[in-house]
Amino acid sequence: IATDKLYSMEPSVERCKVSVEELWENFYSLNRDEGIAAMRDLADACPAGDGRAAFELAGMYDSMGFESEAGTEYEQALKLGLDKARHAQLAVQYGSTLRNLGRLDEAIAVLSAAPTHESTGSAPRVVLALALHSAGRKDEALRVAIEAQIETLPRYQRSMRNYAAALTAPAPSAD
Repeated sequence: IATDKLYSMEPSVERCKVSVEELWENFYSLNRDEGIAAMRDLADACPAGDGRAAFELAGMYDSMGFESEAGTEYEQALKLGLDKARHAQLAVQYGSTLRNLGRLDEAIAVLSAAPTHESTGSAPRVVLALALHSAGRKDEALRVAIEAQIETLPRYQRSMRNYAAALTAPAPSAD
């Protein structure tokens, strides 16, 4: 993507959005350096005052395997603020990144506090289950994973809620 063509006129937030969408559409044709450089150019040119440019750059770093760099950009995006959809997506992506970096307590905290939004569906809970599993909290992980899917079941919801709750319920005493 030729960012000089896209920004030959004064950049607008809408033009930035379209350029970012086009870059993601071409993601699989880019190598790591090209993807990072193109997104960095777009992020630098974006006039938005919120965290969306940092969010998109973080996503590119993440997708290209640069988790540490992604984490820094996710934190910047959070500081600058995001709309509800991007905030929910950031929680999933950043939580996953933290998990991959071995920062499990932070991942669990981010994912436990993740806002709900239709753009992420049950993904925050599924990634939370993965983080809990990585932290050795296997019963809690399974419970979260099951609970994340209960609303999609056409029936058996009550039973599944009960089975999931039993996974982490205290064991009955032998008195």
